[in-house]
Amino acid sequence: MKLRSQMLKGILEGCILAIIEKQPVYGYELSLKLQDNGLEDVSEGSIYPILLRLQKEKLIYGENQKSPSGPNRKYYFLTKEGEKALSDFHNNWEQIKTPVDQILKKSGENE
Repeated sequence: MKLRSQMLKGILEGCILAIIEKQPVYGYELSLKLQDNGLEDVSEGSIYPILLRLQKEKLIYGENQKSPSGPNRKYYFLTKEGEKALSDFHNNWEQIKTPVDQILKKSGENE
């Protein structure tokens, strides 16, 4: 499990940017979307520091909006810099994913 957690930390930022690109989300909603996509290990507590860092890096910005129920929620939006970072992440992911998939496939064939 520890290895999975370490690997996840390395790709979580890109996943968060990809979700925000599709539609603005607030923190808890982002957590649910990650979980709905199979990333059950991701807690809200690990998401908020990433959101703060992404804001400091000007890849996203937050905007308080009225909630249909309860207090206002801070929704996150992608900036132009965030769009570029997401594109870079996607390109880097493809460069890593393809050779790793090939290696894993080959190791499975040898068994």
